[in-house]
Amino acid sequence: MALPLNPLYVGSFRHVLDAKNRLTIPSRWRFAGDETGEVYLALPHPGGYISVLPPAEVEKLHQKVSEKALSDTEAQEFLNQFFAVAHSFGCDKQGRVNLTDELLKHAGIDREAVLVGTMNKFNLWSPDRLAEMQSRRSGENFGDLMRRIGI
Repeated sequence: MALPLNPLYVGSFRHVLDAKNRLTIPSRWRFAGDETGEVYLALPHPGGYISVLPPAEVEKLHQKVSEKALSDTEAQEFLNQFFAVAHSFGCDKQGRVNLTDELLKHAGIDREAVLVGTMNKFNLWSPDRLAEMQSRRSGENFGDLMRRIGI
């Protein structure tokens, strides 16, 4: 079986931000070259957390955004708002990334964050908000959910 070209973002990890608001990305989620520049894109998710897209997902998003007409005022106004708070970054040699105060505030992250893999990307949650979401979802049947979302 061939190895996947992209990392698989699975599992969850709890990490503490350092004094400079840097967060360590798990080593198995990093890839060769992720320290060479701005390869990840962090976006505020309406669910109150931060979505982090790796290069393959950034490329998909870039394609969708580039299809929006400049004359589509509603789309352009949304893109202005949405990407004004986005943050692109790479890892340092220790696998740490800097996060903006604005994104941390959006996600309610103070000193501790939970990184949760979703296969093709990962999300950054405050421990409290993640616990609230998990509490809301407890008792749901995974089989039903899988059918509903088509996996």
